[in-house]
Amino acid sequence: MKRWSIRGYDKNKVAELKARCDLSELTLKVLNSRGYKELDDIAALFNDNKITSPFDIKDMKEAVDAINYAIDEYQLICVYGDYDCDGITATAILFDYLNNIGANVMYYIPERADGYGMSIKAVEDLAERGVSLIVTVDNGISAIAESERIYELGMKLVVTDHHQPLDKLPRAEAIVDPHRKDCASKYKDLAGAGVALKLCIALNDGNVEMIMEQYSDLCALGTVADIVPLIGENRVIVRSGLKFMQNTENYGLDKLMDASQVKREQLSASSISFQLAPRINASGRFGSPLTAVKALLADDPDDAENYVETLVTLNEKRRSTEQEIYTAILKYIDKKPDMLAKRVLILAGNNWHHGVIGIVAAKLLELYGKPVILLSIDENKIARGSARSVPGFDIFKCLSYANGEDNILDHFGGHECAGGLTVKADKINELMKRVYDFASRFELMPTVVTECDLVLEPGDITISNVKDLQLLEPFGASNAKPVFAVVGARLDRIIPLSQGKHTRLELTYGDRKLNAVMFGTAPDQLPVIEGARIDLAVNAEINVYSGSESISLRCIDCRMSGLNQERYFNAMDCYDKYISGDELPASYLKRISPSREDLVKVYKALSQIKETSFDLLYSLTISPEMNICKLRLIIDAFSETGLASYLPSSGRVKLLPVSQKVDLESAKVLTELRNKL
Repeated sequence: MKRWSIRGYDKNKVAELKARCDLSELTLKVLNSRGYKELDDIAALFNDNKITSPFDIKDMKEAVDAINYAIDEYQLICVYGDYDCDGITATAILFDYLNNIGANVMYYIPERADGYGMSIKAVEDLAERGVSLIVTVDNGISAIAESERIYELGMKLVVTDHHQPLDKLPRAEAIVDPHRKDCASKYKDLAGAGVALKLCIALNDGNVEMIMEQYSDLCALGTVADIVPLIGENRVIVRSGLKFMQNTENYGLDKLMDASQVKREQLSASSISFQLAPRINASGRFGSPLTAVKALLADDPDDAENYVETLVTLNEKRRSTEQEIYTAILKYIDKKPDMLAKRVLILAGNNWHHGVIGIVAAKLLELYGKPVILLSIDENKIARGSARSVPGFDIFKCLSYANGEDNILDHFGGHECAGGLTVKADKINELMKRVYDFASRFELMPTVVTECDLVLEPGDITISNVKDLQLLEPFGASNAKPVFAVVGARLDRIIPLSQGKHTRLELTYGDRKLNAVMFGTAPDQLPVIEGARIDLAVNAEINVYSGSESISLRCIDCRMSGLNQERYFNAMDCYDKYISGDELPASYLKRISPSREDLVKVYKALSQIKETSFDLLYSLTISPEMNICKLRLIIDAFSETGLASYLPSSGRVKLLPVSQKVDLESAKVLTELRNKL
């Protein structure tokens, strides 16, 4: 079960705003819950449709002068990009613009195996190829040694980047990065592709319209993929990009949308996130990023189609490899269930594909609600890792603590919720020890949270209200699609879809009959039962079928109504501590020690349904006497004595046939608990 956080809104303020504008009351409730208190704030959100002057960014004029000089002298310019979707689209944007205006230009993108950013070897290779000016996109701000080598070799450098700078800046003709401390530009959150776009605008004498028409589609692709905030200028870029993307003149992007089965009339930021960007990123993960660049720069539709076919194949390989690693980890967890009691999940495997372990770590974080570090050990006994975390548990600080004064990590970096590291295999055990020690300092561990904007009232659920929410698009980071809490609905029917891959819930909510679809969840995985009162976290959408419009609810999460989540998570944390061997107060031990009546109650509940999810079993047995820690210990006792099986990886509990009387009190887990009492 995930923790829910439901924001509220000021009814009086919403009524005041409703009297002064034509937005629906539901849209105003959402905006108010997100901190938009005054009409001017809301107006700024909707009227922010301008791209500010690129020359507001520090060193933009110097960058333009250096590039124009190289163009005039017909010097070879190299656009130096990065292998992710943001870096690939930024490379395509700047290269195409310079090529179209007659520059002598080439591009270079390192392979993933070469590592992120510039390298001395690449710089030296470019010098041998006759490059005079290197212009970085989506990298370069930390290339201190590389920049010195560039000038030693007689070349020049222009840096364009959007990452946080170090205290020392590289040597360059210009360093264009909105995050520079001495940069006075008001908007800081551009992606690498956004900085490249603004450089093109500056090179085009500040003519925004032509550059936006030509490149905002590619820029939107990179911006959404890089998960930068979709507010301010990024919102303008993505909104423009989605408009031009529907009828794009870019052959590669056009073929990619066809191959990804994107519905152009319903094109959104989600289309980019889940359909287009993964295929672009697959080139850097499983092939060469050059394939994606060539697709986006193709001037022949047949060439573009061939490159896109390769991207699709690489993405299928990525998905297959990702699933293999994910499945292997789940099987390992079933063999070593105690590892789930640790506050941070740390796993290492031999030769896991480094291109996907970050994705797998994110899936495990979502499944288990706790920070994850995955390490892939190569044949040289060097482990490269990816880490994912939740707000409140800073994974970068965690890695910094683990590195210690003796620097056991070869490399590490990141921010609060994501990081990367390299460590020698013989240091992994020490790394784990230090990570666990860092996590132990939290009284209660942060966990994955389902954020809801507000409680959706039955009267809010109208077609006009839901359509009005579309005015808030494009949705993305810092402007998420509204999530509503439906509280106390009656679950009338559970209906399997697509051979049980998905589930439709038929609900009665007040005087409304509603349908909610839960994708990727089978009916037997639900923590709810027919006839019960349940809570749901949902997106509200408009469904169009045969010209008729209806409201569709997309269910993100659901649970039985009335659950005390603080009690749940406190007791779950108690179980983890107990299994990990931590000392617990006697009062805690008494509350988690099951009586005979508790054992009988759980057995009877399980006898009625035979197999179920652990959370549903908890919902069916909940009482003032029953807590989640006690239930986990009961299921451990059932598993130990052969009454039931429990799969920790999926949380599935199944009653097993027994041929003789079972003495539950002899279970080791219970005898140890009794002894401690």
